[in-house]
Amino acid sequence: MQLIHHGAVEGVTGSCHELVIDNTNSVLVDCGLFQGTELSPGRASSHNLTIDFPTDRVRALLLTHCHLDHAGRIPYLLAAGFRGPILCSEPTAVLLPLMLEDALKMGVTRDRKLIEGFLELLRMRLVPVPYDRWQDVELQGGCSLAVRFRPAGHILGSAYIECRVRGEGADERVLFSGDLGPPYTPLLPAPKAPWGTDVLVLESTYGDRLHEQRHSRRQRLRRIVEHCLRDRGVILIPAFSIGRTQELLYELEDIIHRYGLRDAAAGVKWEELEIIVDSPLAARLTDGYRQLRDYWDAEARRRAVRGRHPLAFDQITTIPDHATHLAAVDYLRRTARPCIVIAGSGMCSGGRIVNYLKALLGDARTDVLFVGYQALGTPGRDIQRYGPEGGYVELDGQRYDIRAGVHTLPGYSAHADQKDLVNFVRRMRRRPRQIRLVHGDHQAKMSLKKSLASVCPESEVIIP
Repeated sequence: MQLIHHGAVEGVTGSCHELVIDNTNSVLVDCGLFQGTELSPGRASSHNLTIDFPTDRVRALLLTHCHLDHAGRIPYLLAAGFRGPILCSEPTAVLLPLMLEDALKMGVTRDRKLIEGFLELLRMRLVPVPYDRWQDVELQGGCSLAVRFRPAGHILGSAYIECRVRGEGADERVLFSGDLGPPYTPLLPAPKAPWGTDVLVLESTYGDRLHEQRHSRRQRLRRIVEHCLRDRGVILIPAFSIGRTQELLYELEDIIHRYGLRDAAAGVKWEELEIIVDSPLAARLTDGYRQLRDYWDAEARRRAVRGRHPLAFDQITTIPDHATHLAAVDYLRRTARPCIVIAGSGMCSGGRIVNYLKALLGDARTDVLFVGYQALGTPGRDIQRYGPEGGYVELDGQRYDIRAGVHTLPGYSAHADQKDLVNFVRRMRRRPRQIRLVHGDHQAKMSLKKSLASVCPESEVIIP
């Protein structure tokens, strides 16, 4: 048995790992897009997404969740000749077609016939698997493989995957963490550590950081919004269409519920503050979240039972089409009306947020609030780094000066921090003999490796 990492080795995107069982059988875990300057070992990149490894022995794709850095290369995988099933959790099977349809429209083709053909093929390949149930994967020869999806607390439908390989006297367990969420993530149950594994492939996005507690980050979100609105400008929040957008809406609804009669800005009470969600994909995914209410955590379900609408409250304005989007950008450029705009993409590398940034970064009344990780080489990282110094950022090949305020609220990350990652391993009754750290920058991996070595000395910690 062998592990080959085809992505998420140099950084935090392009997750793709191959569990090689024998000479004729393997499975892939995730097949994601690259962003920024990251490369795969085979030199694939954000500009060259062609599958750069053989697929003839790959019997199945196991998907941890539907974020594009884990699922975005599926069309390229199918084009490369992969003919096996795609196993995922039941909520992911609902949300994945929405994500990939949008990705194809934005980055590949507007031809509706081609897109529908791909979606039909995708739905034929999808095998939804209930959480916590072992599912056999068909192999050739004498080995057997069973997999189990367990809630990871990252986004709705996210899972870590346990693989049980048997054959020729061997009985090995390999666990792929995917992206683990922190405890107390809005809407989602917290991930629970498994009984144990032999080998663990562990993400390390925030392996060198600690997040603030949820209560304090919600209060900080409120204070930052109130601070930003003192000059009565626009607050731009780049956010991925799935996960972060729904969490922000959930938290903003709670702030409005608690502080509705308090001023968010001079003359604008919280209950009157407009929140613009400018992403058709985010709107469709939020509808999906509402339909999948059975997978929410107990707190969120209680709010819904009491008549609150944490993802569909009165202050939300959804921008339906491109013409309305351009009109909204122009209106806010001319008026700087105090409001919150949530738009994708989360790292400012595309999507509708780019037009807002072009129009408003040069206005000192504007504020940009980052609530998620910004990968090296993305415009979001450049704004985050150079904005406080009055620098500039390149968007679509053109330089834009940054006069807007720039803020970061890392506590809203959908990723576990160092303490959570270490606890995930420490709480296993049978610790892994080997831990392989992926999906993180070098500093994060080194810091997490040191922490794991101190609490799990029996585990060999490897950075591939």
